[in-house]
Amino acid sequence: MSLHSPITSLSPAGIAALEAIRIRSPKARPHEVLPDVCPSRLPRHVAVIMDGNGRWANDRAQPRMMGHRAGAKSVRSLMETVGDLGIECITLYSFSMDNWKRPQAEVEALMHLYLEYMAIERPALMDNNIRFRQIGRSADLPPIIQEGVAALEAATAHHTAATLCLAVNYASRAEITDATRAIARKVASGELSPDDITEDTISASLYAPDVPDPDLLIRTAGEMRLSNYLLWQISYAELYVTPTLWPDFGRQQFLDAIREYSRRSRRFGGLAPVTT
Repeated sequence: MSLHSPITSLSPAGIAALEAIRIRSPKARPHEVLPDVCPSRLPRHVAVIMDGNGRWANDRAQPRMMGHRAGAKSVRSLMETVGDLGIECITLYSFSMDNWKRPQAEVEALMHLYLEYMAIERPALMDNNIRFRQIGRSADLPPIIQEGVAALEAATAHHTAATLCLAVNYASRAEITDATRAIARKVASGELSPDDITEDTISASLYAPDVPDPDLLIRTAGEMRLSNYLLWQISYAELYVTPTLWPDFGRQQFLDAIREYSRRSRRFGGLAPVTT
């Protein structure tokens, strides 16, 4: 279908949204994948807390790492659906700062899996014009991980279809602390006045200031908590919790979450619902 072909089933807002999506991501076809959802109702940024890998493995009497490997396959499926919908950004909670408390063997295996994932998925990121980002305290990761991340970020820096952002060695309170320190240094040097500090100043000092705030936060495995994840950025995000364990969270489950999001009325503190 041509970018400018008439789409009679869509509203003017939907047509405009679809055109904007396809300018950035020509392969996107949200009106075909989700014909019951207007493209103007799609989230720009989806954040995910990928929970349940260990339980998935335990339920099958398998080692925990088998659950993590199955979870990595779910990421691949998710990114295919993100591309089809033309979603601008996806941020995945991959390894929290608290995860260092796990057994050393599991941590080492997770780091190895991360390296393996970057190598395996690099061709798909390149072919599909996807930018790769990592947020978190990178300096505390093994040097080989830092090198792999830097190389993949550089190779995909010019990509525009979507951004895959992995939160690795991440904690939201640590991010806000690091942002506060950066602002304090500017104040101490005379570069910034305390009276000029605004919410935008803080947002600009976070790990990925160029990424829009999440519109939708998905948490799998039924846990009803935020787990120190993107606390500043999700102030107005819609929350979607599913009992599905992450390795079982596939294309259909993601589309169900998007449908539910599209039905929400986002008022941002106002009285009248936002209409599109």
